[in-house]
Amino acid sequence: MAAASRGTPVHCEIDLAQEGSQRGYLRLPHSVHRSAYGWIPIPVASIRRGHGPRVLVMAGNHGDEFEGQIIVSRLIRELDPAIVSGQLVLLPMANFPAAQAGNRVSPIDAGNLNRSFPGDPAGSPTAVIADYIEHHLMAGSDYVLDLHSGGSSLLYDGACLMALDPHDDARRVALRALMAPLGARHGCLLQKPNPVSSTSAARRQGALGIVAELGGAGMVSRPILATAWQGVLRFLLQVGALRAAPEPLPAAPPMQLRRIDALRHHVYATDRGIFEPLVDPGDAVRAGQPVARLHQPDTPGREPVTVMSPGDGDVVCRRVPALSERGDCLFQLGEAVDG
Repeated sequence: MAAASRGTPVHCEIDLAQEGSQRGYLRLPHSVHRSAYGWIPIPVASIRRGHGPRVLVMAGNHGDEFEGQIIVSRLIRELDPAIVSGQLVLLPMANFPAAQAGNRVSPIDAGNLNRSFPGDPAGSPTAVIADYIEHHLMAGSDYVLDLHSGGSSLLYDGACLMALDPHDDARRVALRALMAPLGARHGCLLQKPNPVSSTSAARRQGALGIVAELGGAGMVSRPILATAWQGVLRFLLQVGALRAAPEPLPAAPPMQLRRIDALRHHVYATDRGIFEPLVDPGDAVRAGQPVARLHQPDTPGREPVTVMSPGDGDVVCRRVPALSERGDCLFQLGEAVDG
């Protein structure tokens, strides 16, 4: 691997250069009151056979997002090395402390893994995990598939995909061809890269990174889980990481390509209050349209605050908890892209 010489306190129990199927842990040293010489066990698996692409499939980047953790666990259990070409590196609980607690962020250091890249090998546990993933697992990979959902605070309109906009028509067509097999309803191109996210980390390491947002609301949706499982298998077939599908797969449903601009397509609470949505996921909205009310029942007779949409687009996801603070994201919009 390109970054093998980069110092890290993490010890990988498995040999990523070895052929076949291996399972074990990334050991992150963690000295605490209950365990002076302890370590955090981050589950990892490798399935390697012959020549082909290297694909990192990860979940549990945020610990309250569960569909991806189930899917990556199934890949570990069910994929026969005989149908693999190249290598699959599988992380079912990337930020293990957060995933174990079912929290978006780590209970150890409040670290948000998807806001921690490129990380720091001498930093907090979350920073060390980010550093290891980017510089030891993403390095040398051709593709990174990061399985998310809306977690506890958001609910997506079915399954959505997020990727950095190449700003080049030919590359955008190529990216869409890779996104299409995943079978998500929306394929969203992010206009401004967030340098601390997994997609930016993948780009820095020369890999193509795609994030899947699979439902949310802190639950597991059977239809979304089934669609996403089939989509992940189709994606691995498309990139040449699988020789054959382990089961019959239906054709991918059509995907609508969208763009997301942070300023125009995120709707935020402008005050604290009880969130009343006026639109639902999948609805089309226009700039200036009322999309929510924020009620303050602690002030008798006070009129609710009306929240307007800052831009045009379809509702890709909405907030789940009704109680909201100023600055909470109420909706994410996506603007349709032609072609």
